Amino acid sequence: MTDVRDLNEAWSQDPAYRAAYETLGPSFDLARAMIEARARAGLTQAQLAERMATTQSVIARLESGRTQPSTKTLVRLAEATGTRLRITFESAEDAA
Repeated sequence: MTDVRDLNEAWSQDPAYRAAYETLGPSFDLARAMIEARARAGLTQAQLAERMATTQSVIARLESGRTQPSTKTLVRLAEATGTRLRITFESAEDAA
């Protein structure tokens, strides 16, 4: 079986892939942060969904990055996971 990191490294040689990956980077970062908050809280997707009064499939879509959550949804997720939502803007130079 091929490791995802190996595939990403190989595909990163393609400028079109690199550009698309960089465009989607913030969505991946947000999805990763949501998954980490749920995992730290020790919750399954179904348990988080119950706490947020939604369905497991909604949580799955949020965590996949296919759906962009509203700030209101992020606040509800923070409350459900016992965390605090903090949104920041960073200098583009700091990200490089």
